[in-house]
Amino acid sequence: MSTPTTGSADDQDEDYDFVIVGSGAGGGPLAANLALAGHSVLLLEAGDDHHCPYYSIPIMQGYASEDADMRWDFFVRHWDNDEVQTNDDKYVGGRGGVLYPRGSTLGGSTAISALVTIYPHPSDWDHLAELTGDPSWGAGPMRELFRRLEAWRGVDAKPLPSDTETQRDQKAGHGRDGWLSTTRANPAVGGREPMFLDIIGAIEQTSRDRYGIAEEVSLPRDPNAADTPPDYQGMAFIPVAVADGHRNGSRERLQDVAAQVPDKLTIRLNALATKVVFDKSRAVGVEYLDGHRLYRASAPADQTAPGHDRPQQPTPTSPRIARARKEVILSGGAYNTPQLLKLSGIGPRAELERHGIDVLVDAPGVGRNLHDRYEVSVVSELDHDYPIFNDSPLDVPDDLDAGDALFAEWRDQRDGPYTTNGSLAAIIAKSSVAKADSDLIVFALPIDFHGYYPGYSRDSVRHHNRLSVLVLKAHTNNRAGSVTLRSPDPRDVPDIGFRYFEEGSAGYEDDVNGVIDGIEIARDIVDHVQTAVTGELIPGRDVAERADLATFVREQAWGHHACGTAKIGTDSDPQAVLDKDFRVRGVSRLRVVDASVFPDIPGFFIASAVYMISEKASQVILEQHRTAE
Repeated sequence: MSTPTTGSADDQDEDYDFVIVGSGAGGGPLAANLALAGHSVLLLEAGDDHHCPYYSIPIMQGYASEDADMRWDFFVRHWDNDEVQTNDDKYVGGRGGVLYPRGSTLGGSTAISALVTIYPHPSDWDHLAELTGDPSWGAGPMRELFRRLEAWRGVDAKPLPSDTETQRDQKAGHGRDGWLSTTRANPAVGGREPMFLDIIGAIEQTSRDRYGIAEEVSLPRDPNAADTPPDYQGMAFIPVAVADGHRNGSRERLQDVAAQVPDKLTIRLNALATKVVFDKSRAVGVEYLDGHRLYRASAPADQTAPGHDRPQQPTPTSPRIARARKEVILSGGAYNTPQLLKLSGIGPRAELERHGIDVLVDAPGVGRNLHDRYEVSVVSELDHDYPIFNDSPLDVPDDLDAGDALFAEWRDQRDGPYTTNGSLAAIIAKSSVAKADSDLIVFALPIDFHGYYPGYSRDSVRHHNRLSVLVLKAHTNNRAGSVTLRSPDPRDVPDIGFRYFEEGSAGYEDDVNGVIDGIEIARDIVDHVQTAVTGELIPGRDVAERADLATFVREQAWGHHACGTAKIGTDSDPQAVLDKDFRVRGVSRLRVVDASVFPDIPGFFIASAVYMISEKASQVILEQHRTAE
């Protein structure tokens, strides 16, 4: 399905009620909601609308993130210290950092994500409510927003011993009529592969042994059920954003609404925003460049798919201006939103003056507070291949009418292993440094995945006898990262540095120890696997002492949920960029709605939280603009 309406850069009417920059989890649903309410909306997306099997097929999510027609390649620094940084096996010296793929297509990073859709912890919202003094940020109202967007289609967890199925459904509180279809891997798929069943059984037994879960309590549990406590420890399934075997997300929401109200929603593709236009301190529009692959994070032209060749650094047209009668909203993400704010004169004075940018608002918090979760992987080798992978390249065939049995099953029936994101099952746990809520999720993949580097997606399926048990540490302490301008050229990629562990904020020891606790759980799972494990490849069983594991974590950890670079905060916080209603301080008619807004990273996976703030921002903005003119 192609985008129903894209507008044209040659359109004479460049005035809209709202101009929104970015079509991802923040900007896409917001644009849709405002248009459905009767407002005229222009959505600027720097990428194209690229649709291909890598996008559609959930299991191909790794390939999607390396598809040159859908990605921007950011290379980020985990460490300023060169000696420590270059110890990371994923470091690319020629690019000066570690690969951090982001989406550059309709749907933003929701088009290349691993589709995981896990509800954040209630405390994440209650903390925001306390910070802002606004109860609408609390766990109760935010849960209702999740119900409003969720269309649960999965196989539910079996009832607890004291519940009926009706009681289970009432307590779970799933939304079933929203625009985002969520499901889980069909349990029957795992049952087709004895080795998958072995791994799933190992996760279950590890859960029961570690947490004393009785046999009469069915596993796995549902992490998105409203009655799953935030300190739950045990086996869980992983909800994913899949509809009828296809990826779904911001792109599909936009396409659906554009078809419903084509006169209200205009989607302009290949439009790179360069700055916000102001009349004194009032945001009145957005300047943008019209052209393919203008941003220098775009993949090299020789990596694009046949029929999609683009020049590497084309000459853009003269800047255009799209004017907003009511508001401008930035939803470019944790890297591009602070870059755009700074290019518009909103940021730390010294940095802006260094690049010759006139200072509109001296906002020291713009580009600061960059943070992420920490992830590592325990990779083991098995003594034989997964039989289900026999005769399959685990890739999309050149001839879509041909292909192996697994691809054909997805193509013809929208069924089978390709309808999943590849995860088999998970354990949610509390590390030794956890506070009230669980802070670890440990999950298994039947591939070799140990982080992001160029070519990682093909390397991950090169061997059919690998087991990766991933550890993700939530509620991390580090807030010392930053996004800073390299130049005043809007096509240049900013400098991104996370300042991991001891380079970062206080409490880094807890972060390291929490990840090590997760590695111990991962190894426990592998020890429960009945299939013969011939050895641990990463980090290797010789890395056994906690001091050695700490070195492994410091050098090899990664993340892919960057946030916080234009945070919400109080009037008394000089680092706060936004107020409780997403408004940029110091100017009017300008908001930010994306992962930049979070003072603290929410939950385990960030996409659901960004979808939720998009719904909340829709509420706030529509309340303040009650009627469409």
